[in-house]
Amino acid sequence: MLDNLTQRLAKVVKTMRGEARLTESNTAEMLREVRLALLEADVALPAVREFIAKVKERSVGEEVIGSLTPGQALVGVVQRELASLMGADLGPEASQLNFATQPPAIILMAGLQGAGKTTTVGKLAKYLRENTRKKVLTVSADVYRPAAIGQLETVTAQAGADFFPTKTTDKPVDIALAALDYAKRHFHDVLIIDTAGRLGIDEAMMQEISAVHAAVKPIETLFVVDAMLGQDAINTAKAFSDALPLTGIVLTKLDGDSRGGAALSVRHITGKPIKFAGVAEKLDGLEAFDPSRMANRILGMGDILALVEEARKGVDVAAANDLAQKIKGGGKFDLNDFKAQLGQMKKMGGMAGLLDKLPAQMQQAAGKTNMDQAEKQVRRMEGMINSMTLQERAKPELIKATRKRRIAAGAGVQVQEVNRMLAQFEQMQSMMKKLKGGGMMKMMRSMKGMMPGMR
Repeated sequence: MLDNLTQRLAKVVKTMRGEARLTESNTAEMLREVRLALLEADVALPAVREFIAKVKERSVGEEVIGSLTPGQALVGVVQRELASLMGADLGPEASQLNFATQPPAIILMAGLQGAGKTTTVGKLAKYLRENTRKKVLTVSADVYRPAAIGQLETVTAQAGADFFPTKTTDKPVDIALAALDYAKRHFHDVLIIDTAGRLGIDEAMMQEISAVHAAVKPIETLFVVDAMLGQDAINTAKAFSDALPLTGIVLTKLDGDSRGGAALSVRHITGKPIKFAGVAEKLDGLEAFDPSRMANRILGMGDILALVEEARKGVDVAAANDLAQKIKGGGKFDLNDFKAQLGQMKKMGGMAGLLDKLPAQMQQAAGKTNMDQAEKQVRRMEGMINSMTLQERAKPELIKATRKRRIAAGAGVQVQEVNRMLAQFEQMQSMMKKLKGGGMMKMMRSMKGMMPGMR
């Protein structure tokens, strides 16, 4: 996200090395670059002006301490102001959902058609079920798009939440009230209402969603906006903010565009906190929004906390402990274990997903193309293992020339690739042998200590 801004900042930081302090003249060049990068990223002009003014005010005259260069010191000021622009000044509680009401807590989702509202309802249901242990019910009040009801039913089932069925002949207000009654009677903690979207703002749409809001009085009214909309996102945000008492924003498709200026504009226009960000198409691709951490990622500083959280979600601790006990007890690390390790990596969002959270210098060193190639290689390795018999997976030493040819044909690869995969497996097997004398358990304990909540 905002790759252009990251690259520009890195370039200007290099030109400012050796200065003793930040002055009006040596900050002017960097601020000019930042301003251009923000505008190119589709950030709204009023937000850019206010941001640049604040950075200038707070940076000029700031001493460069310790090992910091003026460029690095200015990046620190920019980071703080970026975080503030995205809502850090509202406090950490502002970006959290409010459940301080008699259950069910009602969440009303609003936004244009195509913004990803329905998918976001499914993602949010999964997020609440897994992270807050809430019993969630979803309902579609979109009576204009027949596929919307079926789509919500599908994603709700995938999320493991409950779905309230509706028909296109029903009225949106009646749907919302019926779902609320059902949620009360079945002791649901949360009711998420998906509303109709249009291709553009119109009077009828706003009246309808206002009527639904008045009927059910939601504790949260979330505006769902596509981060790729650019300047159009600002106009849409203003219209919804004028028509509804919004409580927060959900940014979708943050992974789909390098500009993503809506992230910096919508909060500024509405004055409401960004509560969630959609960072992948899958149902687990929804992150609670943290302004400071997002500012770090924009500025190429990475998001190490997010990496740890991905590890927590992706690592199957029970399976890892079982493998540790197996190795400690003298068991051999086989191709089934190797395949399981590859699966763990994929659960953590894949290599490209993890790369996005690393600092810019590490991203450049790894290279996006290399990571895409590595992910492709992981899939091919899984295909090769799937082409093996159960006996071959358990006893890799059986795999000789004729078996290698059969495995290669089954996986649609060359024999050389099978040889490379087996060589990589043998390297990992050798490493596991070294961990046999209790080293594996020590490694697991140290990993748990690094990851909060894992005991």
